[in-house]
Amino acid sequence: MIILSYITWDVGPELFNIGPFSVRWYGLLFAMAFIVGFKIMQWMYKRENKPESDVEQLTVYMIVGTVIGARLGHCLFYNPEYYFANPLEILMVWKGGLASHGASIGILISLYVYTKKKKVSFLWQMDRVVVATALGGSFIRLGNLFNSEIIGKAADVPWAFIFTKVDNVPRHPTQLYESLGYLVIFLILFFIYKNKYKVLNDGFIFGLFLFLLFTFRIIVEFFKENQTGFEEGMAFNMGQLLSVPFVILGVILIVRSLKKNKNVTPAKISK
Repeated sequence: MIILSYITWDVGPELFNIGPFSVRWYGLLFAMAFIVGFKIMQWMYKRENKPESDVEQLTVYMIVGTVIGARLGHCLFYNPEYYFANPLEILMVWKGGLASHGASIGILISLYVYTKKKKVSFLWQMDRVVVATALGGSFIRLGNLFNSEIIGKAADVPWAFIFTKVDNVPRHPTQLYESLGYLVIFLILFFIYKNKYKVLNDGFIFGLFLFLLFTFRIIVEFFKENQTGFEEGMAFNMGQLLSVPFVILGVILIVRSLKKNKNVTPAKISK
């Protein structure tokens, strides 16, 4: 008989406490996502001779869009009946409940407003923002791991995690799957931006980000436990259904960008 050795995950969500004040892993990693993203955007703006001071304002728009979008996404997509009956709890972000699809919509709206104010191309802006966003998503999913949330289905693979804060069942560590997947997507996008940003039409990197990330998300969802009761019995869960429009939009943006490139002169490509 083969005895499988699983990984016992009994790490608590709190990093340390100082009196009544506590620092949680999720909050730290969430903050790191924006700090590292800020540095990446600064590097991009400096490289392209853009005002680095604009990055601070851009970051504020992204934080606001992320938090509001993620919270409303959780409330409206996964538990609308409860929050319509208790609307004040929508404001209680500290109680938990953030949805990545809602965050994506929030970022898109906030950056659309930002680009209109700054009078810059929305697609140009998104091509740069999504590089940092992919890495930020990797940090945030690690935060979910420390919270023992967004857990996977029962599994007998050697790398299965037993989340002792939840139960004693070996499960797919779907938080790690997503974290590593987003890290790979970041590396792909960063390489393309670094080497091709001068010749690619606006929207290509943004489209590739949407296609890669949300296609990967659809796949990973098959290994996750459902996030809410109404998903039971559904062939595709809410996370997968919400990912489909983003994948389609990604394909449209990629095709649109490549079609435009057919009309680019060789002289421009050689620069």
